[in-house]
Amino acid sequence: MKTFTELAIPGVFEIDMFHAGDDRGMFVKPYHKKTLEKHGLISEFRESFYSTNRKGVIRGMHFQYPPHDHAKIVYCTSGKLIDVILDLRLGSPTYGKSIQIELSANNFKAAYLPIGVAHGFAVLEDNTCMIYLTSTMHAAEFDGGIKYDSFGNEWPFDEPITSERDLQFPSLSEFESPFIYT
Repeated sequence: MKTFTELAIPGVFEIDMFHAGDDRGMFVKPYHKKTLEKHGLISEFRESFYSTNRKGVIRGMHFQYPPHDHAKIVYCTSGKLIDVILDLRLGSPTYGKSIQIELSANNFKAAYLPIGVAHGFAVLEDNTCMIYLTSTMHAAEFDGGIKYDSFGNEWPFDEPITSERDLQFPSLSEFESPFIYT
């Protein structure tokens, strides 16, 4: 990891991943345990998965409830998207606020998301692949979310492709957060 920059939501970091290329292609390092430890962050990840997406898709805003809540590292291996992070931690100076980061195969950026934030994204190119590392294993009965259009984020699409599940999530104003900012 070349640079590690804390963003406007405490505990959210933009990671400029180490990368090196030559005429054979590209080598990229998205995860480095000691760098995370140096910043006092969760550095053990239990699961990895990915989604492939079409242009115009919005996924989110997702999280897992305690005791299966988790930190994440997210990045793209193909395509481009706008990653959106929403602070759900009671007592946080940025509770209810969101930020955006562009992640793409070409910019070698990743995002570290602490426990207590919701995550979603808007896909800007076809065949965008989003990779997730999570600090706990997925537990479907602890899945949660906030409706993507309920917290003032400016999305790039007026009529996105989204799931029925994501449309059923409560609005931010209806949500009772179990997350506490420390």
